[in-house]
This record gives sequence, C-alpha cells and structure tokens, in this order.
Amino acid sequence: MNIEIIKGTFSICKVKDLSKVNINDNFVFISKTDEEISLVCSCNSVPENVICEDKDWCCFRIGGILDFSLIGILYNVSKILAENEIGIFVVSTYNTDYILVKSENMTKAVKVFEENGINISYLE
Repeated sequence: MNIEIIKGTFSICKVKDLSKVNINDNFVFISKTDEEISLVCSCNSVPENVICEDKDWCCFRIGGILDFSLIGILYNVSKILAENEIGIFVVSTYNTDYILVKSENMTKAVKVFEENGINISYLE
C-alpha cells in the first residue's frame, strides 16, 4: 500500500453556508446534512463565515483509485493509528480515502506507517 502526504496544513470547520467557501483550492471537502455544513480546507482558505474551526491538521491520501469491492483498507490504516494513540479525521471521495491527523502527530504517523510496511510518498 502507498500513502501520499499532501503538503500544507488543513482546518476542519463548520460553516454557516457555502457562499464564502473557495471551491477552487486543490483540496476542499464539503459535507452537508440536515444538521450542519462541514468543511475541510487549507488553513489559508478558511472562510469568513466559519462557525467553529479546528486548525493544524495534516493530510494523507491512500494512493491509487480504490475499487468499491476492496474491503478493510481504511480499517487497517485507522487501526494502525489507533493502536499508536493517533486520532484521525477521515474524508472519503469516489476514488479514495483521505486521513487527517493533527500536525503534532504527523512524524509519529509516518513512522508507524513505515514500521507497518506502508510506503510513504510526498504529493508534488
């Protein structure tokens, strides 16, 4: 398995509405339910209408396009991190999964991934 590190730091936010969200950034994740609108974006792109924000997250992407029939990939990655007391925030897209960890846990997460045979690369 290959995991890519996405450069930069991210914020996990709750926003009032989508009017101020910069959807032109490379990485913007929006979730909307009947209770809230959540946003994951670059720390530099947090909109003015943020209700609450948790800053300084780093992001990993599971490399490649994951077929829907694949089972246990996210479980295995999250289990490795949980066993090492690293909290996560996960976003899934059609193609793959993104795992965010707090910036202070980034070095530790890379180390435990490598110790478990996961290849780490940097997204250019």
